This record gives sequence, structure tokens and C-alpha cells, in this order.
Amino acid sequence: MELLILDTNLQSVDVLDTFKSLIWTDRFLECGDFEIYTAANAAILSTVLQDYYLWLDGSDHVMIVEDRKITSDEEDGAYLTITGRSLESILERRIIWAQTILDGNFQLGIQQLLNENIISPTITNRQITNFIFEESFDAAIAAMTVKAQFEVGDNLYESIQAMCAAKNVGFKVTLNAYNQFVFKLYLGQDRSYDQTTNSYVVFSPEFDNLSNSEYSETSTTLKTVSLVAGEGEGSDRTITSVTTSDGGGNGLSRREMFTDASGVSTTTDSGTLSTEDYVAQLAQKGAEDLSLNTFTTTFDGKADVDTMYKYGTDFFMGDIVQIVNEYGIESKTRVVEVIYSQSTDSTDVYPTFAKV
Repeated sequence: MELLILDTNLQSVDVLDTFKSLIWTDRFLECGDFEIYTAANAAILSTVLQDYYLWLDGSDHVMIVEDRKITSDEEDGAYLTITGRSLESILERRIIWAQTILDGNFQLGIQQLLNENIISPTITNRQITNFIFEESFDAAIAAMTVKAQFEVGDNLYESIQAMCAAKNVGFKVTLNAYNQFVFKLYLGQDRSYDQTTNSYVVFSPEFDNLSNSEYSETSTTLKTVSLVAGEGEGSDRTITSVTTSDGGGNGLSRREMFTDASGVSTTTDSGTLSTEDYVAQLAQKGAEDLSLNTFTTTFDGKADVDTMYKYGTDFFMGDIVQIVNEYGIESKTRVVEVIYSQSTDSTDVYPTFAKV
């Protein structure tokens, strides 16, 4: 593997292809990250600088250099550790500057948040001039709706990430040929046995393309009902509840949590919200909390992505694929993470799957 180094103007300055180890992780529902561990020398210290960018062939994403640390050892000498996150982390540099109400199309709501806080804010110093929004024409995304309220000071990245997680929609910021940061929502393709439109992608020891697999499931954090409380105190407080799609269960299968949405206000710059609209915005907060507290099933394993199915050709980030382990446990899973790893011993690319 080799990394192209870009300066703060996104101009190529060098190629880095010698290091002790590299771990580069792309993700579906949040920003990715990287770590480089290499011998420290004057050349690398002068070419991989703070706020420079790294591009890896085969990855959609570009990383930002955020941390550099030199450690010295009497026996091994000085080593440099470089870490950072992908371009999605740019959103973390902005807060939501004014109370914002979203009521309507989900994608247009995300675009509004970006327009008001990055792309064309009223305060010109807040603008990132080469940041653009690219519309998704996926019918499923186009049909999504949202009712939500954001408070002054809410972090932009955390707000958008929570909205996307609640809908299970991926988001990414990539670099185009015009050196623009391009934000886009996306959903993967279904390549499981439950459809006939796309070619199947199946990982299984039977096909010799899945090894060292680890299947895990946990209900430790599972919540099925959220009681959401908004404005007011005591008996005057506005309260609603939100459940999982199965109704939240009953008896022992019902697991409750509380969402404090006191910051969601009925009073907005455009007037006073109706009771229906206000309750819908409270419900959005509850749904976001429930999306973070699910029954989690994951398949981790070393999937061979260079022979039978090639990542980036036969399947992509966010795609739904079929996993079958040696015990016959079978599941539709989504590709939620891809790790590129290189050390002195091996070079690997392997995905992480989460049950759909």
C-alpha cells in the first residue's frame, strides 16, 4: 500500500510507501480513522504535517492528519505515530448556530443543516468554500421524512450522525477532481439471498472466503421503549413515548429508557409549534436514542476480498451481503466498516459486518 500526501491546499506533495504498520478504517455510519507507525526521520516529519491529507488507493475516503507523536527507545530508536480521521470529521468543526426546525424531506433537512452552517452561512467566516452537497437519487432516501429540532450549540457532526443512524443511512465526505469536499447520503445494494436484482455476495467457510470468524450477539444495551420528556415541569411537562418497530414488547421483553428532550422548544423563530409538530420532534429524539440501544449482532472475520468477491467491484460499503459461518448461523449483514492493514508481515483488506 502507498499513501498520497496532500498539503492543506489539496496539492500532492509526496508518496508514503514505507512504514512499519498502517491501519486505515472506513465506516458507513460515522467517520473513519487511520494510524501510521513508522521510523521517525527528517523526511517524513517535513512531509506529513498537521492538517495535511492522506489518500489511499482503493478507499473512497481521504484522511486528515490530526496527531503526530514521536517516541524514542534506546534499543529501537525513534518512531513516529501519525493518526487522524476522515473528511466527515470536518462537520465536527461546526456547531448549529441557530435554533433549527426540520419538517419534511430528510435529505433536504440534512442539506439545510449543511447550508446554514458550512456551505452558505450568514457569517462568511463560517463558510468552507470548497464544501458542496451532492443529492442522492436513491428512491428510498428521497422518500424519507423527518421532524426534528436542534438547539443552539448542538454539534453539527453529532446531529447529522444521529439522524443518519436513526434511519440507517450512510453518509460520506469525499474529494472530487475539482478539490471539493463532497457530502452525500447513500444506501448500499442488497446482495443477499432475499433479493433477485443483484448478484449474490456470500461469505462462508464453505466457499473458502471467510476465516477466523467471530459471531457475537448482545442485548446488554437493548432498549425497546423510550419515554421522551420535553418542556415543562412536573405534571405540566410534555411527554410522549416511542417504541421499536415491533411495538416495544411486553413483560420481560419490554426494555425502557428515558430521553430528556427539555431543550426542544415549542417556541421558534417562526412562531409557536402546534402540539402535533412538537410531539413529533420529541419522538425524533426518542427514535435517535433507541437507534443507539439495539440488540447487536455482528460478524467479524477475515473475509477474502480479492478472489471470489472483490471489494470495490462486487460489493461496496453499506451493501447487504450474506454471511454463513461454520456452525450454520446465517444472516443478512451490512458492510459497516472496512479495514486496510499493512505490516511487515502481511497486507490485508477485511470488512466488518452488522446484522440488518
